[in-house]
Amino acid sequence: MWTYPRFLAHRGGGKLAPENTIAALQCGLDHGFHAVEFDVMLARDGVPVVMHDPYLGRTIAGSGNVFDYDAAELVAMDAGSWFGAQFKGEPVPLFTQFVAFCQAHGIWMNIEIKPAPGFEAETGRVVAALTRAMFGLEIARDDPVVPLLSSFSVVALAAARQAAPDVPRALLLDVVPADWREQAIALDAVAIHTNQKNLTPALARQIKAAGLGLFCYTVNDPGRARELVEWGVDAMCTDRIDLIGPAGPR
Repeated sequence: MWTYPRFLAHRGGGKLAPENTIAALQCGLDHGFHAVEFDVMLARDGVPVVMHDPYLGRTIAGSGNVFDYDAAELVAMDAGSWFGAQFKGEPVPLFTQFVAFCQAHGIWMNIEIKPAPGFEAETGRVVAALTRAMFGLEIARDDPVVPLLSSFSVVALAAARQAAPDVPRALLLDVVPADWREQAIALDAVAIHTNQKNLTPALARQIKAAGLGLFCYTVNDPGRARELVEWGVDAMCTDRIDLIGPAGPR
């Protein structure tokens, strides 16, 4: 049901580095992590970039939406100063750059497709097609290094399935609805990803009994991580890579 790593660094370096940057990936590596969860959306010109927010202002100084800028403009922006002076000048990564770093360092990826409103299908299609292009040989060999695509957007996941049916997908849900099984089947999903705050032991058992992997976000308390493992949760991401390591709570 779950052939992937069990503990992932959230957005690269969790709370120890500016999220969704190469510096964050290096921070995760320095803490022993070879598995990461990160977010991808499209710039105005259709080029995917690694960012969480669909707008500027929190991690990048400026205003407007990500899709108001071309990728070349975004990668010239400072994505590190908000976190700390030592990260000044850390750029917004292109999706292809981020993936290349992960490939070079043996980092497995949970790629969250995070489309801006109105760009769901296009984002799902582009990210899936690029992922397939970069992992064609591994997909053919059924290699466990092949990334897992996830999204809250059913439209994005459906487009990803159409563009690259052999790249595995997971359905992201804040609160797991009554029809979760039907949704997963429709998307040919291999796993349910959900908010750990809304999971119950009974629901965890049901998801596992359905033959699906079960992943939780974002688990920062070691005690809670142990509890979720006892419930049968397969994997989770964490911001506290200093407290929860690649093998579990330290």
